[in-house]
Amino acid sequence: MPVSEIADRLARDPSTIYRDIKRNRYTDEELPELNGYHALVARDKYEERRAVHRKMIVHPELKEAIEDRLKAGWSPEQIAGRMRLERHPIRVSHETIYRFAYSKDGREEQFYRHLPEHRRRRRSRGHRRHNRTHIFDAQSLSHRPEHVADRSEFGH
Repeated sequence: MPVSEIADRLARDPSTIYRDIKRNRYTDEELPELNGYHALVARDKYEERRAVHRKMIVHPELKEAIEDRLKAGWSPEQIAGRMRLERHPIRVSHETIYRFAYSKDGREEQFYRHLPEHRRRRRSRGHRRHNRTHIFDAQSLSHRPEHVADRSEFGH
């Protein structure tokens, strides 16, 4: 199937398809007839590239240390801050801990149970912050007194 047709079917630019084929191309010195793009090889290479950035999967001893501290009642922010202070060779941010806990791997291990809030799924971005305190009995500017409305004094 030509690359232009693949690009049309996937609603992508042809250069994106060419880049993906080049990035995930399989080459073998001994059996050159096997060289080319294979979906299974592409998926394996993709997983390999992702794993490089996933510290808690690549370093299981780091994950165990973080899990022990979470069980002791530490928050991810406290763990990341302590690692920074102690200058650990492998550090993670609090966001890395949260992302792992709510990822597919973390949910399988029920890692989220050790977090301060034992939620199975992460809240959406808008609901993470606490609601700001509201000013009660607030009045609209259109209802201000007449002597304030003419703004003749400083502060009106």
